[in-house]
Amino acid sequence: TYFEFLADFNELKKQKGSDGSFVFGKFYPIFSDKYEEGGTAKGDYFHQDLLVARRIFENKPEKHIDVGSRVDGFVAHVASFREIHVIDIRELDNKTKNIVFLQQNYMANLKEGLIESCDSLSCLHALEHFGLGRYGDPINYNGHIIGLDNLYKTLKVGGKFYLSVPCGMPQRIQFHAHRIFTIKYLLKLFENKYRIDHFSYVDFKGDLREDVTLDENGIETNFSLEHRQQYILAIFEMTKL
Repeated sequence: TYFEFLADFNELKKQKGSDGSFVFGKFYPIFSDKYEEGGTAKGDYFHQDLLVARRIFENKPEKHIDVGSRVDGFVAHVASFREIHVIDIRELDNKTKNIVFLQQNYMANLKEGLIESCDSLSCLHALEHFGLGRYGDPINYNGHIIGLDNLYKTLKVGGKFYLSVPCGMPQRIQFHAHRIFTIKYLLKLFENKYRIDHFSYVDFKGDLREDVTLDENGIETNFSLEHRQQYILAIFEMTKL
C-alpha cells in the first residue's frame, strides 16, 4: 500500500542520513511485485522454448533452421550455445551473434539453397498462423498445408523436425489469430513423411507433460476431455523418413 511505501521511504531516508553518494529522484512506486511470485515458470512459450532448445543441445545437429518461432524466447535460448538460422516473413533487425536471418514467406516458392539445407528444423507456435494475415502474410485457407510442405522440403532425410501447435476440439480457425488443430488431423498430415520420436504437451494449467504416449484416447480427446473448447500446446519431435 501507499502507507507501506512511505514508511519504507522514510526508513531509507533515515539510513541515508548525510551520505551524499545518492540523491533521491522522483517517486517511482511499484506496489505489486512484493506480493507476486518470483517469476513465471510455466506456460506454452516457457516450456516449449526450454524443451526444444534442450533437445537441440542434446542432439547436436550440424545446422539448425527455425521458421517463425519467438526470437526473444526460443531463438535466444539456442543462440546462447550455437548458431541458429532464423527465417520469418517479416524483417528482423539483427546484429546478434549466432543468429543468421533470412526473410522468406513459407507459403511461397523456397529461395535457392533452402531445399534439404539442414538436419534440424523447428517451427514453434507459428504454423497455426500461416495464411491468416496476422503477420502480413497473404490470406490462404491452406496456408498450414503449404507451410508444412515447404518445411518438409527444407529438412534432409533423417533430420529432426520440432513442431508445436495448439490442439483442441473442435478443429477451428479463430480468425485472424490462429488455427486450432486436432491431433488426429495432424497425424494424417505426418503419415509416411515423419516418424514421431517424442510427443509432449503443455496443459491448460501451463504445466509441461513430457514424453507422453500418443494412445488412442489421447488422440481422440486431444488430451483435453474435460476442456473441449480450450486447447493444449502439442509439441512434436519427429524424424524425416
